[in-house]
Amino acid sequence: MVDLEVDDGLAIITIDRPHARNAISLETMDQLDKALDGAEGAAALVLTGGGDRAFVSGGDLKELAALRTEEQASAMAFRMRSICDRIAGFPAPTVAALNGHALGGGAEFAVAADIRIAADDIKIGFNQVALAIMPAWGGAERLVELVGYGRALLLAGSGRILTAAEAERIGLIDQVILRASFAEQWRLLARSLATTPAGQVKRVMRGVPTTEAVAAFARLWASDEHWAAADKVMKKAT
Repeated sequence: MVDLEVDDGLAIITIDRPHARNAISLETMDQLDKALDGAEGAAALVLTGGGDRAFVSGGDLKELAALRTEEQASAMAFRMRSICDRIAGFPAPTVAALNGHALGGGAEFAVAADIRIAADDIKIGFNQVALAIMPAWGGAERLVELVGYGRALLLAGSGRILTAAEAERIGLIDQVILRASFAEQWRLLARSLATTPAGQVKRVMRGVPTTEAVAAFARLWASDEHWAAADKVMKKAT
């Protein structure tokens, strides 16, 4: 089951399939697409998993075992890649809150988001080679962007699984949080992204014409929210 929660501009998509360690089946893909439809217009989007054992453990091998031909495998890969591409192209900031392990396709799902935060006891790895296959949901290319070509090839080529601390050191995870406070902290971080001009910042970082970037800044500068915040700062300084 895929659950969508929308609260005051913050959308949270949760893959909640405890019996399959939140693995992704074809039905899960359909539900993810519908959840992304429902999240349109949100000021920030979080992707997470149910429970504390797995974020996403990859594709659901028991259900995907029926796909035996190259044509079927290609259709499945294109289907899930299109979902990851939707996440990567989401207009507002996106956060993967790694409540549990992110392995194989789960790591690919995680790197589709802009930001990855993780509980300190999780592991992450592009270990598809253990099944004599390779990443096909766009994760290999996104891994290169995050950690560099050589390191990405080493990780995906060897299937090495990293601790949260190791992944943070190389830039694969952006922030590691103690398990005891993880659920609270990722919501606070996501809420802050949903209630600040982070969406405008994301658009500029993606590369927009200078005139458009300056126009976005000027709109924010002239807004009531900016001057209310500026007045507080100026009053503190006097």
